[in-house]
Amino acid sequence: MEQLAAETNKGMPKKSYSLMTLVFFCSGLFIVSALFVTIPLNPVFMAEFHLTAERAALATSVCSLCYALGTVFFAPFSDRYGRKRVILFGLFALVIISPVIGLLNNYESILLFRGIQGFMAASFAPTALTFITELYPSKKRVTAIGFISAGFLMAGIIGQIYSSVINDLFSWNYVFYIFGLVYVVMALAFYTVVPEGTAFPSGKKRSIGGAFASVLSQHFFRLCYFITILLLLSFVGMYTTLENYLREAYALEATQILLVRSAGVIGMLLAPFGGRLASRFGTFPLMRSGLISAALGLFCMGISGNLFLMIIMSIVFTAGISVTVPALISLLGQHGGREKAAAMSLYSFFLFIGSTIGPIIAVLLMKTENYVLAFEMLAVLLASGFCITFPLAKQAAKR
Repeated sequence: MEQLAAETNKGMPKKSYSLMTLVFFCSGLFIVSALFVTIPLNPVFMAEFHLTAERAALATSVCSLCYALGTVFFAPFSDRYGRKRVILFGLFALVIISPVIGLLNNYESILLFRGIQGFMAASFAPTALTFITELYPSKKRVTAIGFISAGFLMAGIIGQIYSSVINDLFSWNYVFYIFGLVYVVMALAFYTVVPEGTAFPSGKKRSIGGAFASVLSQHFFRLCYFITILLLLSFVGMYTTLENYLREAYALEATQILLVRSAGVIGMLLAPFGGRLASRFGTFPLMRSGLISAALGLFCMGISGNLFLMIIMSIVFTAGISVTVPALISLLGQHGGREKAAAMSLYSFFLFIGSTIGPIIAVLLMKTENYVLAFEMLAVLLASGFCITFPLAKQAAKR
C-alpha cells in the first residue's frame, strides 16, 4: 500500500493534500445527504400525493436499500476502471438524476428515481475510502479518513436541515434542483483537484464474487462487519426513538426537534481528529473508548428524564460513534490487502444494512411504549460491539 501511495503521489505538490481532503469531505457530505433529505418531506409527500405515513417513508427506505446494493457494485469495478473515473461517473449521473426528481409529479416515479439516485450515490463512499488509502501517505491517511467519515455522519443531520430549510423557503422540488447544481460543482472540483489513481494490471484482476467471498471467509472481517452494522443501527435507531420521545414526552414541534437533533453535530467534530487520537492511544483503545462512550450516552439518555441532559448525552453518543468509524475504516484499510476495495465496499454495504435495520428495531421497541427500554437496548447492542473488539484484536495480531 505504501508503495502504491508513493507511486500515485509522485510529482504531486505536498500542499494539495489539504485541498483534496476538503473536496473528499464536501463530496461525501453532499452525496450521502441525498439519502436523508426526504425524511423531513414525509408530511409534504403525504399531503401532496395523499399517502399514508408508511408509504411516504418509502422515499427514504428505497433510496437507502438501493444505496446498500450499490456499494457492493461500484468499489470492485473501480479496481478495473479506476477510482477517479467511477466517482466522476457517479457524480455526473447525480447531476442529471437529482433535478429530474424535482420535476416529477407522480410518487411511483419519485420512488423509482430515488432508487436510482441511491444506487448512483453509492459510487462514492467505498471507492473514496479505498482511493484515500492509495493517495495519502500513512501519516495523513487516517486524518483524511476521519474528515470523510465526519462528512458521512454529518450528512444524516445536515441533509435533513437543508431539506427543511429549502422546503420552507421554496418547495420540496427545489431540494433536488439545488442538489443538481451542487453536484456539478463537486464533479468539477473532484476532476480538477484529485489526481488519477493507479489501476491494477489486468493480471491482478479478480472476479467481484471471488473478492467478496475471500473477504467474508475471513473471521477478522466478519467481526469488523458485526461492529459496522451496530454503528448506523444505533445511530439511526437512536434518532428515530428520540424524535418520537421528544414529541410525546415534551410536546416539541418539528423545528424544535430538528434543533435538538442538530446538537449531535458537535460530537461529530471529533471525527477528523480520529487519526491523531489513534496514533497516540492506538486503534483498538480508540475504538473501545468510542463504543463504550456511545453506549454510555444512550444509557444516560434513557434514564435522564431531563431534556438538557438528553441533549448533552446525545453529543456524547455521536462523539463516540465519530471516533469509532475512522478507527474501524483504518483497520480495514490496513488489513484489506488485495481485496481492500471489496472490503471497503462490504463495509459500506453493512453500514447501511445497519441503517435499514435501525428504524425497524426502534419502532418495535417503541411499541412497548417504554422509551427507556428502547434506549437501553440500543446501548446493550453497542456494548456487545465493545466486547467484540477483544477477539477482533487477536485476529488482527495474526495478520
